Amino acid sequence: MLVSNQLGIHARPAQHIVKVAARYQAELWLEKEGNRVNGKSIMGVLLLEAESGAPVTVEVDGPDEDKLLADLRQLFMDRFHEE
Repeated sequence: MLVSNQLGIHARPAQHIVKVAARYQAELWLEKEGNRVNGKSIMGVLLLEAESGAPVTVEVDGPDEDKLLADLRQLFMDRFHEE
């Protein structure tokens, strides 16, 4: 997925990602440039330091992974509700 909001993944987008992930049992892992973090940890998501235009690899695993992936994809497409 591509980070398309102007300021990248800072505190507010990271909070949105964690809130979406918390609704599901599936595990969520995010990776940018070899840095792989737990998508259910706000500190982990912030450590990605994903700027606008950065590609983020998303990995989900669990019984409701399809729904988690769909919601996450929509969140990225909606630019984390910032613009």
